[in-house]
Amino acid sequence: MAVGDSQLDGEARETIRAGTDPGPEITDRLGAALARRAEKEGLVEVAYAEIDSPIGTLLAATTERGLIRVGWESSDHEDILEGLARAVGPRVLEAPSRLDPLKRELDEYFDGDRRRFEVPLDWSLTSGFVRDVLTETARIPFGETRTYAEVAAAAGSPRAFRAAGSALGANPIPVVVPCHRVLRKGGALGGYGGGLPVKRKLLEVEGVAA
Repeated sequence: MAVGDSQLDGEARETIRAGTDPGPEITDRLGAALARRAEKEGLVEVAYAEIDSPIGTLLAATTERGLIRVGWESSDHEDILEGLARAVGPRVLEAPSRLDPLKRELDEYFDGDRRRFEVPLDWSLTSGFVRDVLTETARIPFGETRTYAEVAAAAGSPRAFRAAGSALGANPIPVVVPCHRVLRKGGALGGYGGGLPVKRKLLEVEGVAA
């Protein structure tokens, strides 16, 4: 039978009174209980979790609106969380259950069983031309690619292909917003925030040779 939150609180208080180390088990259980309580009382502004994938351990964060951030394994996850605290609000809490829908969709995607992500998105970290470019990028179908110039044109600025590249480099929700589907004219990979091997891997998942 699962231990109730009140019982966990009691165990923690007794441990503190005794001046002993609560140990990792009680610490983890108490942390989970506090996370559940914070979610129940609406105190969480950003929920996050680390998700294992074939391209490394991703940091994913969501708000009430939807998925707001995906960070690469090569990124500083603590720095990303601090940035979210500044941009969204200080109540940032690890809550893996909130990211379960994304984890399931990512697993299906890498297994070849999903062609389109359905988790809701929170675009609040983007604005202006960057958001226009990323919105158009999100419309590129699975298994298809576009050039930087084509994405710039779709976003309303045909000559701004270099700015489009910068906008794609600022994509806060990679993989789900598929900036890996944007290539240089002629099919060269171009750049990618997660590194070119990751971009190539994602295209291979979708049956695209670059």
